[in-house]
Amino acid sequence: MALFKGTQQQYYDNSKTFTGDGSTTAYVLGFSPAPVLESDIEVFVNSTEQNSNTYAYSSGTLTFNTAPANGALILVRQLNNENQLGNYQYVSIDDLANNFRVAYVGEGKIISKVKIPDINFHIQRAIQEFSYDTLKSEKSQEIELPPSLKIKLPHDYVNYVQFSWKDAAGIERIIYPARKTSNPTAILQDADYKYIFDNDNTLLKSFESETWKDFKANSDNDNTVENVSGPDVDATLAEGRRYGLTPEHAQFNGLFFIDNTRGYVFFSSDLNGKIITIKYISDNLGTEDEMKVHKFAEEAIYKYVAHAILAARVNTPEYVVARFKKERRAAIRQAKLRLSNLKIEEINLIMKNKSKIIKH
Repeated sequence: MALFKGTQQQYYDNSKTFTGDGSTTAYVLGFSPAPVLESDIEVFVNSTEQNSNTYAYSSGTLTFNTAPANGALILVRQLNNENQLGNYQYVSIDDLANNFRVAYVGEGKIISKVKIPDINFHIQRAIQEFSYDTLKSEKSQEIELPPSLKIKLPHDYVNYVQFSWKDAAGIERIIYPARKTSNPTAILQDADYKYIFDNDNTLLKSFESETWKDFKANSDNDNTVENVSGPDVDATLAEGRRYGLTPEHAQFNGLFFIDNTRGYVFFSSDLNGKIITIKYISDNLGTEDEMKVHKFAEEAIYKYVAHAILAARVNTPEYVVARFKKERRAAIRQAKLRLSNLKIEEINLIMKNKSKIIKH
C-alpha cells in the first residue's frame, strides 16, 4: 500500500479536478482533512470562477444546482490548507501502533499478545520522552509585550529554550534570565502585621508581590541595545572597571523570570512594547495532530515500546529484557545522529572560517 495519500495535485495546489458529463451534479472532493465551510473552497468551471450561489458544499461533497456541461473541466481548490505540507516525513501514532503489532506481536513472535491500550500508552510515553532530547519538538510564539510586563506561558509548555526580542532589522536579541529576583507569594497583612484570612479561614494572598513591583518599577530604561548613550554607559564600560563582570549581565537585552506556579513570564521594563519570541519544548501530546514521529526515529519508537512491554511483564527472561534494552539504546543513538542533520559541506564551510584552509 502506498504511503503517500491523496494526489500530487492536491498536495501542491490544494485542488482536485473533475470532468463534467452533463448529468452529474454531486462530486465527492476527497480532501483530507475535508473543508469545513463552503467559504473554504473555490470552484472553477472551464477556468471561470463560479458564484457560490451556483453550488452547495456539505461534508466533503460539492453539489451544483445545474449539472456542468459534458466535457467541462471542473477545478476545486481548497483554501488555507497547509497542514499537510511536509507530512510525508512523519509517521502517525495509528500507523506506529499498527506497524508495531505486525512486526512484534503474534504467535511465534517476541510478544505473543498484548492489549492495544498498552501499545498506545507506551507509544505516547516514547513520543513524550523523545520530544525532550531526540525529536525536533521546539515550538515558538511571537507576542507583543503589554504594559503589565508579563505574558502567559503557552498551553503546552514544558520548558523554555530561549526568550528573545525582535529589533528593527528582524534580528532576535536573546533575553537572559534574572536569577536574583522572583514573584514570591505575598501574604496580606493588617496594620499590626497579622495575617488576614477570608471567611473560610484561608490566608489571603496578593497576586503581585512587592519584589516584583519594585523590579518592574526600577528596571533600567536608559542603557538598552538601542540606546547606549545613557548617563551611566561610560562609567559602566570604562577601562579598568570591568574586572569581575558576570558575562550574562554584560548586555542590554533585558531580563525575564518565570513564575511556574502562576503560569506567567515576567520581563524587565526596558522591554515594554517589544515583540517577544518564546521558543519552548513541548511533549507533542497536546493534540492529535502533534502525535507523530519523524521517520528517522521510527525504529527507535518500536524498540522503546518493545522493551517497555517486555520489562513490565512477569517471567520474561532477563537476557531478553537486556537485549531489547541495548537495542533501544542503539536505536535512540542512531535516531539522534540522523536527526542532527549534519552536512559535510556545511561543516567544511564553518570550519574553514572564511579564510582558514583546512586540508580534507
